[in-house]
Amino acid sequence: MLTRLSIRNVVLIEALDLAFAPGLGVLTGETGAGKSILLDALGLVLGARAEAGLIRAGSEEASVTATFEFAALPPALAAALDEAGVEVERGEPLIVRRRLKSDGSGGVASRAFVSDQPVSAGLLRDLAPLLVELHGQHDDRGLVNPRGHRALLDRYAAADAAGVEAAWHGLRAAREAVEAARARLTRASEDRDLLLAHLAELVALAPEVGEEEILALDRATMQKGERLSGDLAELQHLWTGSDSALAGLRGAARRLDRIAEEHPLLTEALAALDRAVIEATEAEDRLARAAEALVHDPQTLDRIETRLFELRAAARKHACAVDDLPARMAAMRAELDAIEAGEEGLAELDAAARQAAGEYRARAEALHAARAAAALRLDTAVAAELAPLKLDAAKFRTSVTALPEERWGPHGLDAVEFLISTNPGADFAPLNKIASGGELSRFILALKVALAEQGGAATVIFDEIDRGVGGAVASAIGERLSRLAAAGQLLAVTHSPQVAARGDQHYQIAKSSEGVVTRTSVHLLDDAGRKEEIARMLSGADVTPEARAQADRLLEKA
Repeated sequence: MLTRLSIRNVVLIEALDLAFAPGLGVLTGETGAGKSILLDALGLVLGARAEAGLIRAGSEEASVTATFEFAALPPALAAALDEAGVEVERGEPLIVRRRLKSDGSGGVASRAFVSDQPVSAGLLRDLAPLLVELHGQHDDRGLVNPRGHRALLDRYAAADAAGVEAAWHGLRAAREAVEAARARLTRASEDRDLLLAHLAELVALAPEVGEEEILALDRATMQKGERLSGDLAELQHLWTGSDSALAGLRGAARRLDRIAEEHPLLTEALAALDRAVIEATEAEDRLARAAEALVHDPQTLDRIETRLFELRAAARKHACAVDDLPARMAAMRAELDAIEAGEEGLAELDAAARQAAGEYRARAEALHAARAAAALRLDTAVAAELAPLKLDAAKFRTSVTALPEERWGPHGLDAVEFLISTNPGADFAPLNKIASGGELSRFILALKVALAEQGGAATVIFDEIDRGVGGAVASAIGERLSRLAAAGQLLAVTHSPQVAARGDQHYQIAKSSEGVVTRTSVHLLDDAGRKEEIARMLSGADVTPEARAQADRLLEKA
């Protein structure tokens, strides 16, 4: 609920700090004292449009701070704050602040904060209906807005609206799964012949992981052998011919062997020459082996190059690496298998979607029945409140209209709207279309009383709901406001002494002038002050003993 309101430099208010309590708080004052300024200030902190005219003359800045306290944040409010990324410590008050600053050229800059965290004015507007419910002469929100009527009726009916919403989302998900599967199956079926052709090509090609690397290495080796074979042939001729160095070494060794025994030095020379012959022979063997290894078969090389070309062409065709071709084959087989199994899978998804549709329809029809029954109870409850509020010729009806199937949704099968007829025989129409300001406020009060147990915003404000009525009607209004306030906090701006006498707290709004400066102030009245203010409301500027006596009676009765 609203526990404090601090206003600085807003229109005629220089500085004002108000504390509020649970129950019914009434605000009274002479016409023009500034009651509307107070509501404008509250509207500003709840996201209303910032205008330069709200800044007090002679000031450059204005600010309004509203403090709300809750035993625990209402779930909808907590969810809205969480979505906006605003953190509020558990057990701490929610402080909403709005600052205006003149830009010097007739414009105004606005900044907003929630618990000292900067936010947009748009967020304040989103939070406003969760914090304060304002009903005035030109109310176009709250109970007047048809978009909220369905939720109000569902709470009144204690209906399973959440179950219907969950069933709707389940149905949507099931239908989307069917459509996605059908689209995949259609695309796959269209590509089936192409898949079969591509798979046949790859099966014939029979690619293997690592094959490209092996083929490339073999090709490089054979190409290298082709380049070296001529040089090796010349080397072999030089090394193994009859006039080669090796033949000369061997001949020299034979001759030296015949005379080596003649002298020790010749024996050593023969040993060295034998070693040279052995080394040269090993070199000859290695040259032969190298020549044999590097011998290339042109046909084999051609086959290798053809295979590499085919593998790489297939890889380019399928936009993958050569080593990924086997995996691509497996994927094609899986796609073909999916096509074959697709009809069966689609049938299963279709069955699940039909089941989800049946569950949604059953829940939605049960919700419709609950709404229809609750609508009759609500109509009766509101009708009981109309006569005491001088609306005895009026009628109230909760319209529950079945929607065409294409408009069914998470909220069920119905459109819900509160309608009224203000005169016998007149057609029913939306609340704000045919009711005058005073009638509209009283209709809203009757509806609020009927819906009292269904909750709403933590703080409810009625602005001059008693305009144009008095006597028994004003007393009935006061009694109903007091009854509504018993379960929470309700503030009423009133001209009626009968309503003012019902207040748990009474605030007097006054305007004073000092020279050319005019100020609006608000005071919480004590018992004596309440008596005097109610007497003034009864008699006017000159408070008479009779008015004070009547004020006593009203306070005592209240």
